[in-house]
Amino acid sequence: MKIGTASRQAVIWVLALLFATCACWATEVHTNPLNHDPLVREAYDRFYQLDYTGAVSRFEKFQKLHPGDPQATALLLNAVLFQDLYQLDLLDTTFYSNDGFVTGKRPNSPDPKVRDRIFSLADEAVHEADWRLSKNPNDIDALYARGWARSLKVTYMGMVERSFIASLKLSIEAKNDHERVLQLDPEYADAKLVFGIYEYVVGSLPFPVRVLVGAAGISGSKGKGMELLHDAANRGTITSVEARTSMALFLRRDGKYDEAMRIVGTLKNQYPHDFLFCLEEANLRREAGPTMHAEAAYRSLIDLAAKPGYFPSAHVDLAYFGLGESLVSQQQFHEAAQAYEKAAWSPTAGAELKRRSLVAAGMSHDQSGERQLALNNYQAAIQIGPDSEQADIARKYVNSPYRAK
Repeated sequence: MKIGTASRQAVIWVLALLFATCACWATEVHTNPLNHDPLVREAYDRFYQLDYTGAVSRFEKFQKLHPGDPQATALLLNAVLFQDLYQLDLLDTTFYSNDGFVTGKRPNSPDPKVRDRIFSLADEAVHEADWRLSKNPNDIDALYARGWARSLKVTYMGMVERSFIASLKLSIEAKNDHERVLQLDPEYADAKLVFGIYEYVVGSLPFPVRVLVGAAGISGSKGKGMELLHDAANRGTITSVEARTSMALFLRRDGKYDEAMRIVGTLKNQYPHDFLFCLEEANLRREAGPTMHAEAAYRSLIDLAAKPGYFPSAHVDLAYFGLGESLVSQQQFHEAAQAYEKAAWSPTAGAELKRRSLVAAGMSHDQSGERQLALNNYQAAIQIGPDSEQADIARKYVNSPYRAK
């Protein structure tokens, strides 16, 4: 009996999962015992339902129960950071699936009090870890916590402040901490997340850039990075979800949508009430092509978000923006403009998404011949952020209507 290509791929995927499961049985995974504490697991359950308020309050309680422990501080830091990123609409991977995130100017409006708390917690965790490492340089849990805290501070500096150069040294230090953890204990699977991301990102740089950074002793490998992330995804105690999320993002950037959707499917099945995992599935369907029913996926997500209590937290603005993108690809410009406008004026939309949505709505109205509606959107985008990249685009189309190339 001949087996088709799709069937062969399915068999390979199942076998890969079986081998990964066998690997989990074959070796004992090491982690900080604090990660198994019932209060930590309860907090993570809230975290992955996007109930960040509930997660933060539990991690705050846990930190008080473990004063001076860098892992307890890093756990709280992680929750506070991602709560802020979600409020700023910075957890939709659409922002990072192309190089525009790096090259464009995208001013955010961070809360200085939240920034101060994030930096204070990061510094506190590092100082606590340094104290333990001064007593025992091979304290694996302290090394892990220090590297993790450093990586979380890098995440804020990159995603919110867009200080990529300033955060480079800190990111190398974070990678070095977790590389050292794995040298001391190869079964400390959680340490493979930060190390894997570093390897993959550096390995993805254009060849001339890799040569340049290589001269400074910085190197990376996409293959090694993905291998590390696979292990963190399969065996990580507190990094499995983040590793799978990172893998899906990298696969999406590389145009490997089927693989990315399989990974996102595992996340969605595990946490069906996590709005972002459902959103990511719809995003992947949109980018994979017109036969993947993205429009229906977005509309279903919007309907679910309207059900009281289904999603503990839902930024429906992100779903409306994705719906607009899907409708544009079908040349349904009037309907797309309406979806973008709903995204812009959603109560949960941040300033960045408002501007993006209003410019996109204006462009869609221009393509529908609705010039005055387009001008209204462009002017609103300029008013919200006159110094933003979107304002520059809006001014261009105020002077001359948008026409698709």
